[in-house]
Amino acid sequence: VRLDKIVEKSDTPAKSPEPKFLVSVLFWNSACKDLPMDPANRPLSPHLQIYRPQITSVLSILHRISGVGLGLGSLILAYWLISVAAGPEPFDLAQHLVGSPGGILLLIGWTFGLLFHFCNGIRHLFWDAGYGYELSTTYISGWAVIAISVALTAGIWLSVLTAKGIS
Repeated sequence: VRLDKIVEKSDTPAKSPEPKFLVSVLFWNSACKDLPMDPANRPLSPHLQIYRPQITSVLSILHRISGVGLGLGSLILAYWLISVAAGPEPFDLAQHLVGSPGGILLLIGWTFGLLFHFCNGIRHLFWDAGYGYELSTTYISGWAVIAISVALTAGIWLSVLTAKGIS
């Protein structure tokens, strides 16, 4: 099959679009020759070695990590619920795994992730409503999210371990 039989022929040749982007790039490079750093040698995006982590960026990353952790922790919860329905032997095994020191440590981490994600979500709701964008308020609310999450996690687990007689 020949292409000229499929595509309708035109008497006027096709025009190529004007290279506006290329012209602006060439102009930019020639206009910036006197700048201290040539644009061609500059990094394309901010790099982790240049910027110091700030509480806003750290909390953003932790919010995403806690969301993933909550999803993975939900699998443990689902395993435990399935073991309840499966009978006494599977339930005893699940209780043994979840009640082990490693299991309790995972549950403490999951509790912190849940409370952190919840508190940081409330902070984001205030931002959605237009409150708390001032830099000082952002830092105060960020540290408050961390403090409240740690305090709630400690309070919950102190009460759980005290009621169990472990503490």
